[in-house]
Amino acid sequence: MRLENTLALIQGTLRNDPSITAFDSIAFEPKRVNRGNLFITDDPEMIPEAVANGAYGIVCDKPVEIIDQEIAWIAVDSVENALLRLLRFRLIEKEPEVYRCDPITLKLALQIETPSSVVVLHGPLTKIFKQLWECEKHVRILFSPSKTSESIFTSVHDLPKTASEAITIIEQTLFETSFIYNNHFYERQLLSPFFIPYLERLLHFFHSKKIPFRLRHFTPIPHFEAIFTNSALERKEFGASDKVLIFEPSFELVESQIAFLKRQANWARIVYIVPENKKELLSGEENIFTYRTKRDIIDILKNGRFHFALIAEQDKSLLDEAKTRREPVQLTLF
Repeated sequence: MRLENTLALIQGTLRNDPSITAFDSIAFEPKRVNRGNLFITDDPEMIPEAVANGAYGIVCDKPVEIIDQEIAWIAVDSVENALLRLLRFRLIEKEPEVYRCDPITLKLALQIETPSSVVVLHGPLTKIFKQLWECEKHVRILFSPSKTSESIFTSVHDLPKTASEAITIIEQTLFETSFIYNNHFYERQLLSPFFIPYLERLLHFFHSKKIPFRLRHFTPIPHFEAIFTNSALERKEFGASDKVLIFEPSFELVESQIAFLKRQANWARIVYIVPENKKELLSGEENIFTYRTKRDIIDILKNGRFHFALIAEQDKSLLDEAKTRREPVQLTLF
């Protein structure tokens, strides 16, 4: 990349008059900088190591001292915006097919083996940058707008919402499913039937685009995540307890999950624990408990009688806090 083109793309300001005129590649970690790289960071403390390793240019959105006049020092208003502009320009050359999907579908896609012609975007922007910068031409990209900025792309499609071939469930519990798809039997997948409609649309997309795929054994995703526990909120092995906490960080999914639990476990005592300011959104529902703090949730769980507790806008790290509260303070003379 030529220096003048880089400045124009990222809307950067050159702070000195360097002798270099171009960069070989881009790096984000000082230890991975090679001679000729453009180093991009929002942490000034990383810059000296990057310069020592041979960086030809530094891009930063914070005040930094120029410690080598031979290389280019470029100031930008926002490192994130600079990366987005670079990626957008790069992807025009790559001509990808880009598809938006919801966060659950994205998490499922990450657990399905597909060829390198399919890129599932996840993680921080620097990781996404690495995924896309050297990707093949005409790749198919899956992303979730709630996780990745749509402004990177010039054209975006939605995944088809209907599937031409259904998944046939053979056996199911609330948190496990055995099913058939396209004449293949997948036994005891650690996947709640709640997720089957999402998986169905995803597999239909692969099938319709003639994308080969292979399902591995699914692992829990951070939605409708079940943790088996006892009355002291100590974690137990999967299936080893009749008391289950279900964590859902996205409140938008809670209503459909309540309906699913009522339909699939009408024999059970189920409680729903939601933020105090969200209770009115579930008017008419029974067994709703509200919280302001994590301590409130822990108290509700320890004092309540239930088989399943659906906990909204929280994740399983809550149990670490419950464990901390259980452990006695060790007193010492010193």
